Amino acid sequence: MRFAAWTTVIALAFISQAMGQNTAPKAEQKQQPAARPEAAPVPPAKPAAKKKAPQKAAKKSEKSGNSEQPPAPAMTPNQREAYTAMPVAERLAIQSDLIWSGDLAGAADPAFGDRAIAAVRAFQHRNKFEETGIITPDQRQALATATRNRKDHIGWRLVEDDATPGVRLGIPSKLVPRSELGATGTRWSSARGEIQIETFREKMAGATLNELFEDLKKKPTSRRVEFTSVQGNTFLISGLQGLKKFHVRVFMKDNEARGLTILYDQAMEGIVLPMVDIMANAFIPFGDAATASATRKVQYGSGIVVTQSGHVVTDRQLAGDCQTIVIAGLGRADRLADDKTTDLTLLQVNGADHLKSLRFSSDAPKSTDLTLLGIAAPETQAGARDVTSANAKLRGVDGSRVLMDARPIRGFVGGGAFDGQGQFVGMIAAANQPSFIPTSSIRKFLDGAGVYPAIGKSDIAAAKNAIVRVVCVRK
Repeated sequence: MRFAAWTTVIALAFISQAMGQNTAPKAEQKQQPAARPEAAPVPPAKPAAKKKAPQKAAKKSEKSGNSEQPPAPAMTPNQREAYTAMPVAERLAIQSDLIWSGDLAGAADPAFGDRAIAAVRAFQHRNKFEETGIITPDQRQALATATRNRKDHIGWRLVEDDATPGVRLGIPSKLVPRSELGATGTRWSSARGEIQIETFREKMAGATLNELFEDLKKKPTSRRVEFTSVQGNTFLISGLQGLKKFHVRVFMKDNEARGLTILYDQAMEGIVLPMVDIMANAFIPFGDAATASATRKVQYGSGIVVTQSGHVVTDRQLAGDCQTIVIAGLGRADRLADDKTTDLTLLQVNGADHLKSLRFSSDAPKSTDLTLLGIAAPETQAGARDVTSANAKLRGVDGSRVLMDARPIRGFVGGGAFDGQGQFVGMIAAANQPSFIPTSSIRKFLDGAGVYPAIGKSDIAAAKNAIVRVVCVRK
């Protein structure tokens, strides 16, 4: 009965809301920068840091394809050893920050090669650090701090493409909060579609990169190409697609091509164009298998504290096959119960007491607007474990799940979904479609395990205290 009521209330919420409201590389052409709109501008770099702005780096690298850059000095054995010892995700996060700071022009490299080390030296030189090419913990923090405000302004996140394991990219999540599966990848978009970012893949079946290059210049037929560049196993195409600007970057490896398309209204050019090169260079089409969630030995997610004595509910897929489960900042946890039907897992932190727990309500959502709370993966927030939020909307009901219009940030699985009044309405699920498990299902699961959470009203500020990071360590 509870779930039937859910379906009715969600339908009424939707009704209420509706009532209330070609050239070769030689023939390059310069792109004319549009005036920057007054709304939501990308904050400029701090005046004290005299460095190349990413805007300029974006235009230069797109026009030249990075062909004008002199070769970087070969790395030393000490440098190679220092970066080889780092997790791949951290190497990529450092390079992402170096791109934002203007010290690294060109794509990030999972192996942290000579160009990346030259960029570290450039950052060290600008900040009067010893130019060793090896970034220290203090320098890493300084780099993250220097770029944080600009990245936070647009909600910059390094994410994995769930549609294609091994693909990683940077997303301005505040500009493109919605996500869905595309034809062969994942599509992120703004609420009204002014900005769209989409990954794709093509099985080449013996075709060459140049054949795909020529094909993408003509498809869709509304494309008018203004710039192209082909280098080795990659190419760039940009121009107009109907009334929108488009940028395509493609890489080919082992008879498969993987690419990224950025599409936006011309009126948004002042906001999006400065980020085009940053997004294109953060795109890792063929990442190390160790960076894919499906094969991770250590996986990060979120959980919800449901009792003061340390009971935590989280997603069963997140906690599956773990040799050890750790609740960050609290200690190891034991698995008490699982439910394959709802994909819920109940944990208990060893020796925990007087924890901040979340209050439950049996009411259905009061609006279609949602706030998602979770702890993003460490590499997306420089190793921190801060509780952050994202916006989404109710999209309907599919079986025992409530569908959302936006894919959660990596690390948010197991976190909480809250309606427009701050009421807890469900737990974010790991599923092909963005969705959450409603509170009615969670309460039934907990009742069966003999665990009884507090009942009453909640709010976002209090709820943040009940969100924890769940760390699964596999063999």
